[in-house]
Amino acid sequence: MYMQTLTWNKCQGNAWCPFLTVNLQHPHFQNLGGVYIIWHGGQAPATVYVGQGNIAERLGQHRSDPRILQYSSWGLFVTWASVMPTLRDGIEAFLADKLHPKVGEAHPQAGPITVNLPW
Repeated sequence: MYMQTLTWNKCQGNAWCPFLTVNLQHPHFQNLGGVYIIWHGGQAPATVYVGQGNIAERLGQHRSDPRILQYSSWGLFVTWASVMPTLRDGIEAFLADKLHPKVGEAHPQAGPITVNLPW
């Protein structure tokens, strides 16, 4: 089976990026589009949200979403990967199917495109 290999981003020190404080104004995010995963830590880490689009814009919007913020006591983390627009629907569909995010019911009805997971 063909797999699309993504480069999942981490923050300084090769650590997972804290969702609420990662600097979305950093030049790295300028015109950056792709897919992303938000998850919480704790004793039973779980995927909170899977999405796509302009990474900085979308993450900025999610920072005020109470459905996502309800998990912040466990620590929220985020990773993202640059992906061409034509592949995003299929990759998001695969990630949502594989990771079962707790928030967000609407995912693309595209054929899933298999990718490597960040962990």
